[in-house]
Amino acid sequence: MSMTPIFTGAGVAIVTPMDENGNINYDKLAELIENQINRGTDAIIVAGTTGESAALDPIEHVQALKFAVEVVNKRVPLIAGTGSNDTAFGVHLSNEAEKVGSDALLMVTPYYNKTSQAGLIRHYKYIADRVSIPIILYNVPARTGVDIKPETYAELCQHERIVATKEANGDIAALARTISLCGDKLDIYSGNDDQITAFMALGAKGVISVLSNICPEVSHNIVMKALNGDIKGSAKLQIEYLDLINKLFMDVNPIPVKEAMNIMGYEVGECRMPLAPLSERDHQIMIDTLKAYNLI
Repeated sequence: MSMTPIFTGAGVAIVTPMDENGNINYDKLAELIENQINRGTDAIIVAGTTGESAALDPIEHVQALKFAVEVVNKRVPLIAGTGSNDTAFGVHLSNEAEKVGSDALLMVTPYYNKTSQAGLIRHYKYIADRVSIPIILYNVPARTGVDIKPETYAELCQHERIVATKEANGDIAALARTISLCGDKLDIYSGNDDQITAFMALGAKGVISVLSNICPEVSHNIVMKALNGDIKGSAKLQIEYLDLINKLFMDVNPIPVKEAMNIMGYEVGECRMPLAPLSERDHQIMIDTLKAYNLI
């Protein structure tokens, strides 16, 4: 059954700005959202990995979602990060995200527990049975220790609310098999900014992007060129920005992108502990990189 994608293009995995006391800076979050929408971002993803979801307490997690929903005001899809390694808490957080008006859910695989493929199927189907908005799975084994296999995707996409995945395992061959098994029952979004064109060439709908925090037009254009049949143009832009993309992952995400944004004047604050700022050496490398791309 073919369905309308949640979004097509580049969705920003938006950072969660903090004030000098380490609290969420809601005024700044509103500014960031407005900037993204004004610059053509196709979706806003709140409280994902880049939004430091692991360091948000449950109350402020929902508060941030509610605030973002109100600011976005249906101008683009608002996708709520609600993944958890506790299935029951995943249900709770997803229900709360739905209550405040989120358009869809982004649900990372259970981390640390390292469940089996059978466990993944049970986990996701259990949650999907208890929500009424669409779910984007999120596969990032480098952070979670578990990888969704193509055959597992084929089982999960039979559920009417499991409609897409953010795939960040870096395995293009596995992606091709997933697409061959799932067809139009599962929309694909790249979870890696350095693989957007490759994903688009295989039929992806877009990217959920860290790069979009500082270059939303670039991420959007890499996707749209491919969607419009200009794979060569998409690849050229992808390669042109590859060094910047790599520098945004020189340390654990979202440390580098927040540092870049602060250098650029966005004043998004530091990451919450246990994450630490870039070293002096890497800070200077970031400055030099941003200068090379005429971003400062």
